[in-house]
Amino acid sequence: MPNLKYTRALLKLSGEVLAGESKSGIDFGLTERICRHVIECVREGAQLGIVVGGGNFWRGRSSGSMDAVRADKMGMLAIMMNALALEDTFEQLGQSALVQSACVMPQVAGCVDKRQALEAMAAGKVVIFGGGTGNPFFTTDSAAALRAAEIEAEVVLKATNVDGIYDKDPKHFNDAVKYDMIRCSDILRDQLNVMDATCAALCRDKHIEMYVFNLNEPGNILRVLKGENVGTWVCGI
Repeated sequence: MPNLKYTRALLKLSGEVLAGESKSGIDFGLTERICRHVIECVREGAQLGIVVGGGNFWRGRSSGSMDAVRADKMGMLAIMMNALALEDTFEQLGQSALVQSACVMPQVAGCVDKRQALEAMAAGKVVIFGGGTGNPFFTTDSAAALRAAEIEAEVVLKATNVDGIYDKDPKHFNDAVKYDMIRCSDILRDQLNVMDATCAALCRDKHIEMYVFNLNEPGNILRVLKGENVGTWVCGI
């Protein structure tokens, strides 16, 4: 793997990314393009796990007066729908994939298992971690950091619709300043909303690097794995 700086990575995809411009459901054309980019990385020798969100089907925080725990459980089911859609898309493209679930649902997928996941990735499969953390009150950003720590990933690839981390929302502030590098501790100190605090704290404590980058730019996933300066590098301290 001479061309890769990072050989084992955890890719974080939001549910909204899979929805595309429709903002809900799954845009299968867009999902296929994302999967093709991932397959390109696997063929270069990368071992990849994926954590996906469920916001294209359900957002618990906008569920009104619903019990928060129940709303989050519905979110876990939404995540599983996206995980299965990714698995199916990969397999249609000739790429072996495996879904593991943080929630016990044997008719749908096996439970998260580190050894099985590592063996699958070493064999060239993409492992998709569904169900979030399996607990309420934790976002899929936290799930991404948790799974990255479990599989001993060298980096978390947080794919977004913007080209990195800014000191304020660039969609609303013309004077927003982009960071080329920032520390997890800085994100916590400055309360930046690019990820939740639990994710930043776990990456800091486990010294896991992260890149926040624009998924809409073709080839960016592979560029990050090769060590190119894409988006914002989040140092795991």
